Amino acid sequence: MTDDTLAEGKAADREKWKEKGVALRAFFYIFGTHVFAGFVWLLFYLGGHAQK
Repeated sequence: MTDDTLAEGKAADREKWKEKGVALRAFFYIFGTHVFAGFVWLLFYLGGHAQK
């Protein structure tokens, strides 16, 4: 293997690592947003059914 081939392989590994990081971050942001929305919905539901 030449130095160019090794550099290309390392660059490809870094790109795959970045892609995984972006996908993981997107998953957590989407999951967190849904959890927050569910909590807000729960507050409205409980507020609407509270004894007044």
